This record gives sequence, C-alpha cells and structure tokens, in this order.
Amino acid sequence: MTDSTLPPLPDRLSIDARSPHHIAAVFEHDIGIKFNDKERLDVEEYCISEGWIRIPAGKSVDRMGKPLLLKLKGKVEAFYR
Repeated sequence: MTDSTLPPLPDRLSIDARSPHHIAAVFEHDIGIKFNDKERLDVEEYCISEGWIRIPAGKSVDRMGKPLLLKLKGKVEAFYR
C-alpha cells in the first residue's frame, strides 16, 4: 500500500497505551507483522532493528491482569495491510 496519508511505521511499536512506544496514529490503520516470513496475529510489541517480538504466554496473567509476554528473536517485518 503506497498511500501518502499513512504515517511511517516506527522501528518499535507496542499495543499497550501506557507504553512509551505506543503511537495511536499508527493504530488507526490495519497493521501486519511478519516474523521469520510467517504472518503473526498475536504480536503485542515488536522491534525491527533488534529483531524481536513479544507475544502472550498462553493464558498466564500477572497480578494486574495483563498477559505475561514471551520474547521471540528473529526476522521482523511490519507492513500496512
């Protein structure tokens, strides 16, 4: 998609609104994440330059009710759908 109205995708992005890496303008559009050439739908946070994603660890939650996250390392690509 080459629409000039889309904001550029950042190097690091989180879906948690309390995170300093959360950018609300990016989430107004549909985003896709490819991890090791497979599209993932459960990504909570990613960093392209460092090559990692964070995904929920099953149904485990912390004491605040947020899911516990696993960090997976590999090739990360972000794109607009």
